Amino acid sequence: MDGILIVDKPSGMTSHDVVDLIRKNFGMRKTGHAGTLDPTVTGVLIILIGRATKLSARFANDDKEYEATLTLGKKTDSGDAEGRVISEGDYNKTTEARIRDIFDSFKGEIEQVPPMVSALKFRGKRLYELARRGQEAPRKPRVVYIKELKIKNIDIPYIDFSVVCSKGTYIRKLCDDIGDRLGCGGHLSYLRRLRSGEFTLEKSVTIEVLKSFSKDELERHLLKI
Repeated sequence: MDGILIVDKPSGMTSHDVVDLIRKNFGMRKTGHAGTLDPTVTGVLIILIGRATKLSARFANDDKEYEATLTLGKKTDSGDAEGRVISEGDYNKTTEARIRDIFDSFKGEIEQVPPMVSALKFRGKRLYELARRGQEAPRKPRVVYIKELKIKNIDIPYIDFSVVCSKGTYIRKLCDDIGDRLGCGGHLSYLRRLRSGEFTLEKSVTIEVLKSFSKDELERHLLKI
């Protein structure tokens, strides 16, 4: 069995949890994924089965589309709602016009310093492993590209937006940087991946549906390579 399965990953599962479920439920040992999603993030997860596992690097390089929420007023050590609050700021004087100007300034090519809560390595250790121990590692800025950045709704302190971005873009870092630029701090409080390359939610199956599949049904849902 060879092909690609698009799963709508729920919150609370790691990307590897989804791979494990398929391996155990269907006896598919040769299974992997392209483009990791954090446990709290939902949406498009590309699952590769059989010969398709060789395509992992290709799909990981595709651009991504997300919907997200930035919550103003609290900066966290992880950049998202799971982290420890390290500072709080007053957002009451933040205007909608100011918010839109700052968002516009992040379009195009920008530099991001990868967050400590990431899978990048420093001296053989994942950054998130060091972060759990309270350690900080030096990180060099990386160039990423924000193709589209659209505000959907502003209900201060919450800002709902969508973003289309290049590989390697950290939306939590984008929220952290916007919060800093606004002067009140902020963090990512919601994130859902709508698209990865050509693969969209419309082509996905939920975990509940996946668990109900027979092996034949799984094969029928695979996108052929």
